[in-house]
Amino acid sequence: MPPPEVPRRVLSVPARTPAPPPPRRAAAAPAPAAAKGRPASPSRPAPDPRANGPARAPAGVRRPGPAQSPLSARDAGTAPAQAAPGTSRLNKRMAELGLCSRREADEWIARGWVQVDGQPATMGLQVGPQARIDIAPQARGHQAQQVTILLHKPVGFVSGQAEDGYQPAVTLVQAASRWREDRSATRFSPQQLRGLAPAGRLDIDSTGLLVLTQDGRVARQLIGEDSEVEKEYLVRVTWQGVERDVQARFPAGELARLRHGLSLDGRELRPARVDWQNPEQLRFVLQEGRKRQIRRMCELVGLQVVGLKRIRIGQVMLGNLPQGQWRYLAPDERF
Repeated sequence: MPPPEVPRRVLSVPARTPAPPPPRRAAAAPAPAAAKGRPASPSRPAPDPRANGPARAPAGVRRPGPAQSPLSARDAGTAPAQAAPGTSRLNKRMAELGLCSRREADEWIARGWVQVDGQPATMGLQVGPQARIDIAPQARGHQAQQVTILLHKPVGFVSGQAEDGYQPAVTLVQAASRWREDRSATRFSPQQLRGLAPAGRLDIDSTGLLVLTQDGRVARQLIGEDSEVEKEYLVRVTWQGVERDVQARFPAGELARLRHGLSLDGRELRPARVDWQNPEQLRFVLQEGRKRQIRRMCELVGLQVVGLKRIRIGQVMLGNLPQGQWRYLAPDERF
């Protein structure tokens, strides 16, 4: 007789006693119903991961970020990878050519008012020095509506934003405070206050000519890194308790240091013109504007400033403009 088929009995054992499945692992703790083996309620749908943003990548896995558009690359402060040697950003090139400010250039580009070599410009575009840049008439019209205001700032007002309870000088720009002798034909409108910013500082203890402008070209001309526009000041001083005839007591060598040889914040100052206007008052002519520069210069040579007034910026004079009043920059005036 043939032997019994023993292998068939061995193969049938796995079918009768299947191995239990491995324990299930989850990234998040299971719901209480799942913990007791109950099925999830069919009336409660699974949450959509898109509702709260993209799903979180597993630990140790780095998810690639989204591709940046030229605009997002500009906002992040990074140059496009395709930048070629000898090129610069379009907004920077437009500012260098004196067409507008960089911020204004970005606005024009976004509105489709700029073409480069006959093609619509895009944000972050790199251009060479030979590129032809064309500006739409709408941009010129928008720019023509921008105003520049000359204000005689009193003591007690800050040049920029409000601080320490002091009001910004722009709050003085109202229809009622416009100088009656202003010869500009421009009519005041509250919309002119939008984007009106100081082009240069004049500290809270100082008075005199302050320029407020909507025009980025004016701001760049007055406070740009390469600006060489002169600012003239009258400064009343005392020295070692001497209040009268300070000129006769103050050493000539220290006056020479005021003209050239001082440094602030570790940086040497540009040469300045400093002369006696009268025995108690100096006249400063500067081509830069560090924070509280004149007061700090005087401190370095032992002088105490008791009064400071700015009377000129470039070719524009304060003149007879009353304190606390303002006028428009005339069309024929240039800094």
